[in-house]
Amino acid sequence: MHAWLTDLHHLLAHGDAAVLVTVARVEGSAPRDAGTKMIVTRDAARYTIGGGHLEWKAIEIARQVLRVPHQRRLERLALGPSLGQCCGGAVILAFERLDVGDLGWLASLARRLAAGQSTVRSVAFRATQAASAADAVMLSEPEPGMEAPDCLLWDIGDDHGTSGDTSGGNNGATDAGGALLTETIAPNDFPVVVFGAGHVGAALVRVLGTLPCRVLWVDERDAAFPSPEAFAALGAPNVEIDANDAPDEAVDTAVPGTSFFVMTHDHSRDLALAERILRRGDYAFFGMIGSHTKRMQFEHRLAARGIDPMQIARMKCPLGIEGIADKSPEAIAISAAAQLLQAIEAFASQALARCV
Repeated sequence: MHAWLTDLHHLLAHGDAAVLVTVARVEGSAPRDAGTKMIVTRDAARYTIGGGHLEWKAIEIARQVLRVPHQRRLERLALGPSLGQCCGGAVILAFERLDVGDLGWLASLARRLAAGQSTVRSVAFRATQAASAADAVMLSEPEPGMEAPDCLLWDIGDDHGTSGDTSGGNNGATDAGGALLTETIAPNDFPVVVFGAGHVGAALVRVLGTLPCRVLWVDERDAAFPSPEAFAALGAPNVEIDANDAPDEAVDTAVPGTSFFVMTHDHSRDLALAERILRRGDYAFFGMIGSHTKRMQFEHRLAARGIDPMQIARMKCPLGIEGIADKSPEAIAISAAAQLLQAIEAFASQALARCV
């Protein structure tokens, strides 16, 4: 689930108003991509559209928008000398004031994303800058093959299917008389299974708890997991503990595209899990803790069991990106998480290429 969506729903459900800031368009070099979001309330700002003076200015504008019910506004900001930033490009930011009346579409979007469904969100921006009932946020199904995330700003009068020019000078309000923001919001919480609740496994789970993923943490030893109080203190609602005498089940029941980390206390268990994962072949990433010597031993044993050499070559062992010599649990966890993110981006790019 997108964290901004959960936080926004929580704020509005408690009676607060908030402004959703979206990077609607990027022109040239900018710190964040189109579709990036930030939430601004009277006394706080959550998430980031790039930091620096750009973000300070966006928060200032959002607080102005917050004063007027149903207000929507587009603003073009050049990332040059006027903002003291050296990116050199420009961004068009969309500001939407939301309140309890927006809980309906937020809940619908959350349900669709939880079910793994991409959704197109459409928002009109008009010259009055205030949304009427006819300008409600619209959710719709994406066109087949167009489920990947994107964000476009259109002129409503554009009949050619291309994004229109809504720019209005270097900085300042855009001509919003006919602007339509359409964005495809796709599920972003990729599944991960971590085998092993030792020091490295615990450190890795702490890192994964901050990333947009769903983690199943598996170990045969119930006592190896943190106490309920310590687990709650992690602040990682995306992590589920599975104290299972048959950890192989977590491999068999994982959905295609799952990522696996194997770091148990038992080499024979590691080998059995590795064999089961490699036989699937439909994983996004498979990493196993261990030395080069362990890898060589496992390569021979897995080959003797008939595992495809191409699958064995996909196994990341030793674990982590190259160039980090520190072997503390925390350093290994950060390095392994970085390696996972590289693999997830590559896996997503390959999936997108197959759809084109």
